[in-house]
Amino acid sequence: MTIHSDSSAGDLSRLRIDRDAAPRRPWLIWAVLAVLVAAGVSLYPRVAAYLAERRAPEVEVARVTQVVATPGGSTALPVLVATGYVVARHSSDVGVKIGGRLGRLRFEEGTRVRAGDVIAEIEHADIDAQVEASRRAIVEAETQLAQAVAARDEDVRNVERQRALAKDGITTTATLTAAESAAAVSAARVKSAEAAIESARARLRYAMETLENTNVRAPFNGVVIKKRAEVGETVSPFGVQGQASREGGAIATIADLGELEVQTEVSENSVAKLTPGMPAEVKLQAYQDQVFKGRLRQIFPSADRAKAIVEVRVSILNPDAHVKPEMTASVTFQEPRAPGEKPAAASALAPPPVVLAPKRTVIEQNGQQIVWVVSGGSVKRRVVTLGPERLDQVEVKSGVAPGETLILNPPGGLTDRAVVRVKGP
Repeated sequence: MTIHSDSSAGDLSRLRIDRDAAPRRPWLIWAVLAVLVAAGVSLYPRVAAYLAERRAPEVEVARVTQVVATPGGSTALPVLVATGYVVARHSSDVGVKIGGRLGRLRFEEGTRVRAGDVIAEIEHADIDAQVEASRRAIVEAETQLAQAVAARDEDVRNVERQRALAKDGITTTATLTAAESAAAVSAARVKSAEAAIESARARLRYAMETLENTNVRAPFNGVVIKKRAEVGETVSPFGVQGQASREGGAIATIADLGELEVQTEVSENSVAKLTPGMPAEVKLQAYQDQVFKGRLRQIFPSADRAKAIVEVRVSILNPDAHVKPEMTASVTFQEPRAPGEKPAAASALAPPPVVLAPKRTVIEQNGQQIVWVVSGGSVKRRVVTLGPERLDQVEVKSGVAPGETLILNPPGGLTDRAVVRVKGP
């Protein structure tokens, strides 16, 4: 009810009641306040949890992994990983011994050759002529020798006749002396003819060797992996203009694909982890799902001081047709087998699985090795028993299970059931 007044204060005669005015509702305000309070009460836990989550430390996490081998497989832990290229242990850039123009090639890329096979020939018509001339020179020298021998024999008989006549006083001393001189000259001519024959034969051998040098032969059994020349090209043992100096007259590269290895480089700081003969696994970049067995064959005796690296060679023990020279490969060096330990392949049972965790998840507290396990947005402290370290991981004997999530580089001040935020999407 509203009272209206049309007069000044104190004139009560003009007061009246407006019965058409809307009635007041004071309870509505209390209802709105009650709704707001209820909403605040219901939202408070969520808001508090949200604020607590925003104030929680942000952490990086990693999962616990497990290495399981099939029967005959291996769970050997890695020691070091390096990358390199596949090379043939025996490889040769086959070149020519004498210069000339290539007249014939008997190979293409992929051709298999055997040691001693002629794979190319240099045009040798001029050398053929030298060989023929040397043979004719031998025939001529042998003819001259026959003539010299006949003359010598006649002169020897003449000397004998003159000596017989000199005993009877029929001939003079001068005639006998002349006959002896003629016999000595004939003997010298025989020796000269014999030397001429030997000289002609030596020239023939030289011509034959030169002719043989026009043949390019395979130095060992292998496969031609690169063809460097074509028929008609001029080649030289020292290379020709336009040919790379490192090729040095090479016409082909032959490799023994039966002995392939990985050429890789290891930092000086990591060489101490390697020992000759230690096992390794080789993976080709082209075939990531295929693993080849390897063995460290050689650690080079000299380092590269400019790069601070040492070159090593790893033999591939079971290469197949997929493995080709110059392919990119990665090598995982594994811990060597203990003395007397049988290889896994000798047993029909699979070796026990190995549980691995990143080393950055483990910290020491009160003399114990612990990790922080993340589950449902909160953490829990776990004491673990560790095994050997390999690369950036460590073997965990007990305390965690495969698949659990651990905090990397745990921040200080963590407690059981503390809320954390995990980095990442």
